[in-house]
Amino acid sequence: MKKYSQTLIFFLYILPLMCISQIKEMGKLRLNEIQVIGSHNSYKIAIEKPLWNYLFQQDYMMARSLQYEHLTLTEQLELGLRNLELDVFHDPKGGYYKYPAGLEIVKASGKKPLPFDVANKLDEPGLKVFHVQDIDFRSHQLLFKDALKELLVWSGEHPEHIPIIITLNTKDGKISRLRDPLTFDADALIQLDLEIRDVLSEEKLITPDLVRGNSTSLEKAILGRGWPRLEKVRGRFLFVLDEGDEKGNLYLQKFPELKNAVLFLNKQEGSPEAAFRIINDPVANFEKIRALVEKGNLVRTRADAGTFEARENDYSRFEKAKSSGAQIITTDYYMPSTLFESNFKVDFGEGVYERVGN
Repeated sequence: MKKYSQTLIFFLYILPLMCISQIKEMGKLRLNEIQVIGSHNSYKIAIEKPLWNYLFQQDYMMARSLQYEHLTLTEQLELGLRNLELDVFHDPKGGYYKYPAGLEIVKASGKKPLPFDVANKLDEPGLKVFHVQDIDFRSHQLLFKDALKELLVWSGEHPEHIPIIITLNTKDGKISRLRDPLTFDADALIQLDLEIRDVLSEEKLITPDLVRGNSTSLEKAILGRGWPRLEKVRGRFLFVLDEGDEKGNLYLQKFPELKNAVLFLNKQEGSPEAAFRIINDPVANFEKIRALVEKGNLVRTRADAGTFEARENDYSRFEKAKSSGAQIITTDYYMPSTLFESNFKVDFGEGVYERVGN
């Protein structure tokens, strides 16, 4: 009885708190049987103070929601995060986003803007990475390709890492008084695949084809055979298009049934391509997330949003996210904010960001 009790305590209390990379048996787990913490808008550098003050005067709620920042992608991975989010803008000719209006706003305030794009990266054709055109434009990697290259370097130095899941927002929303972004059309969606494959080899990717295998659809594969075991996909990256059906269907026009595709889609259950769901509110959608996880889907949710939880030191959303079983939980606060007073910090305890799932 004593031996049984010790084993039960290990599996119920100790194992879930252990870092996955420290447990030899983790290779036998499948990708959907772990839980990781990642970052939201992972590339983001804080808006400089004079510009943020201006935005606060214009719309204080909006300005407060933008008041966060992140470590470099490498530093986040070193810390233990295994999910990243990149916002991507279409810029096939280059130069479209080169002169953000925010720089002129800072000058008009009598201040000198901080250095920006000194290497002229925005002149280069290709996909760009930042948050909001003209006002929240500072990024650790302005080029999508450069972000991928940074990830590849880190992966090469840590070849046994558990898979890193990267969600992609394709930004083309129009905002009053800001320049209109270029439409993220079907050609731009293809460019995502091209730039990813230009940097990452097939051996570094978890693709829909890999997961589908011999099954007739991706959904049947994950509901039947399940996701790959960790031991088979260590050192790889999995990319997800964090968009609705409009852009998802455009992508499917280019990659029917996701054959030869890099990206997974945020498709509802019952679709042949359903495997990965993005459900941002774990409170309102708690039971839905639990049901999806139970069936075998991967789900990403959020521990906080808009800086609200951090300002109130409110962990209720994070607790719901954890207990929902969602495998990916994103936050802006894997470290406490340095931009306003708060002790809010999201991890699984003692600086752990990955564990066995619920």
